[in-house]
Amino acid sequence: MRISLFCLLLAFSGLTYAQQITITGKVIDAETKEALPFASVFISGKTVGVVSNAQGEFDFHIPADMRNDILAVSMIGYKTFESPVWSLLTSSTEPAVIELQTMAVLLNEVVVRDTLRAGEILKLAISRIEQNFPMEPFLMEGFYRDLKNLGGTYISLLEAAVKISDDNYQEPRNKYKLRERVALREVRRSLGYSSRFTAFFDKDNLLEDLLLNNSVRYRQFPEEDEFFKTLKFEEDTYYNNREVFVVTHTQNFLLRVYIDKATYGIIHLEYLNEHQQDLEKVRGLESKFAKVKRTIDFKFIDEKLYLNYLTVTSQVNWYDANTGDLKFEAELQRQLLINKIYPKSKERISLAQKMKGYGLQYQDQPYNKTFWDNYNVIKSTPLDKKIIEDLEREEPLEKQFKE
Repeated sequence: MRISLFCLLLAFSGLTYAQQITITGKVIDAETKEALPFASVFISGKTVGVVSNAQGEFDFHIPADMRNDILAVSMIGYKTFESPVWSLLTSSTEPAVIELQTMAVLLNEVVVRDTLRAGEILKLAISRIEQNFPMEPFLMEGFYRDLKNLGGTYISLLEAAVKISDDNYQEPRNKYKLRERVALREVRRSLGYSSRFTAFFDKDNLLEDLLLNNSVRYRQFPEEDEFFKTLKFEEDTYYNNREVFVVTHTQNFLLRVYIDKATYGIIHLEYLNEHQQDLEKVRGLESKFAKVKRTIDFKFIDEKLYLNYLTVTSQVNWYDANTGDLKFEAELQRQLLINKIYPKSKERISLAQKMKGYGLQYQDQPYNKTFWDNYNVIKSTPLDKKIIEDLEREEPLEKQFKE
């Protein structure tokens, strides 16, 4: 009996003081029960977090000593959910279901709207970027993923764990030159990344290009007064229990900017452009830019806004150069999830450590399964079944990663 009791206590101790625990959950709308994609999941008062995937599901790996902390889940237009971490740990194979309640639309900002127009609100938000965003060096850890889809079939996948350092959010002289430095921790990719079909996609460093899509960091907003005159208010909303202006532009392209009322900080941005443009010719085909969709999300840490996630989906259509007939569509999906932030960090990524300027597929390292099993990624779930089926036409992804 003593031996059994000792073993039981030892087992319990091992569980209690394990280095890491995992919260598996699914975020849904409390009323409609629909899944909520890209909901922010984080530990209140800490700098670690993940986002839910398109199915609303997530795996959140955190240190075991956070089991008594508060897990929070937030999303635009919803009341922030909060609960102790331990209450969401379950021995069941089913994920913990987290229901978010919608917030009532605000109607009490008549005074502000009478004095400041939508364009003036956005101008004020842009002018306050250096007040609301970090102006001291900081470090971020993140997860990067890109997916290539050709003619409706997914042909390749690349994922990377990265570190990103930056000096501050000061306005750069060159809005199209990368200021951040990125170091690759781990990289894995499918065999399709080496196929001949990748010639129909950009061949540059896709992660560097993705970072340059941070419109707030690089001040990539139109400067003409005419643009600001076209902006309009949508219904006010909430984000992480904070009151938010919603400002939109709908002419030629769609731009929707969510601005915190207390600080005029830009907390979320959505952009969609479907204006066609001629690009290049390859193998008797000519391409035209068809669409780009960009989403940028920020979160408050110590009263400053830091990048939370950045996604860009772009589509290029390929036509027969002689007949002009549409042959296929090439879609590139890129996602960057920031899962840990170090404000005022003294650690800097040196020139020797930073990734090279060419494609990540040429900078890959031996596949480290143990690392990836315990890393906070955007979870692969049944919604991604078609992606997985396409990529595993020849062999399982695990085997492809190893090869």
